Amino acid sequence: MPELPEVETTLRGIQPYLLHRPIEELVIRNGSLRWPIPPALPRIVRGQSIDSLKRRGKYILAGLDRGTLIMHLGMSGSLRMAEGASAPRKHDHYDLVLKEDSRRLRFHDPRRFGCLLWTESAAEDHPLLANLGPEPLEEEFDGESLFRRSRGRTQAVKTFIMDSRIVVGVGNIYASESLFVAGIAPERAAGDITVSDYQRLAEAIRAVLSASIRQGGTTLRDFVNESGAPGYFRQQLNVYDRAGEPCRRCGSPIQNARLGQRSTFWCAECQR
Repeated sequence: MPELPEVETTLRGIQPYLLHRPIEELVIRNGSLRWPIPPALPRIVRGQSIDSLKRRGKYILAGLDRGTLIMHLGMSGSLRMAEGASAPRKHDHYDLVLKEDSRRLRFHDPRRFGCLLWTESAAEDHPLLANLGPEPLEEEFDGESLFRRSRGRTQAVKTFIMDSRIVVGVGNIYASESLFVAGIAPERAAGDITVSDYQRLAEAIRAVLSASIRQGGTTLRDFVNESGAPGYFRQQLNVYDRAGEPCRRCGSPIQNARLGQRSTFWCAECQR
């Protein structure tokens, strides 16, 4: 599943081709995504310019003259720039075609859990975005905020930081990796963790996500084709998907269990 670093890498890759460009047309081949693409959307966006592009959580928001396109990659989706003459493949569900050179933003999604929605109200007020927590790479996210939100909570700290209402974009891979860097066992109750531990954890989340974005930027250089692969699959993971292998720090075998219905990996010696 695409995580925050892949979405951020995608945003940075497509931004130079889309920003301040007018839209020629929206071509919909299959509008039956997680939520149906509004049938009137091609008429609505035709002729509008893309004034802004930003990420909120795992959503990409394209601000147009009179509203905002809300895009999500779902579980298997990708957004790439395609040349006008390139034939669509199976599972290429829509093209956002630009004026002048006919390049297009093409959405590919075999499982069809992505979305393309429209709002004329403030994007932040949309039901999909209104209850999202702070961005982990922005100043408002810190250990103090995690500590305050965790008081009285008995849930495991791993599931706590994966809650998008607490902080956005900390998926399963990055939760395991961040807890390892911070030295915190994933099953500990969120409400029992100290403010100093949360300060280390906030710094670890920021560092792990930033490192993954940097690597994604290296491996996803070319956005004028459809052959990119998620950068985070290539990073040197410390614990995730390494059950039974020696810890890179102490040599103890990496543990694996189900926590909150997700596979969880940790070092029992390094994480307390």
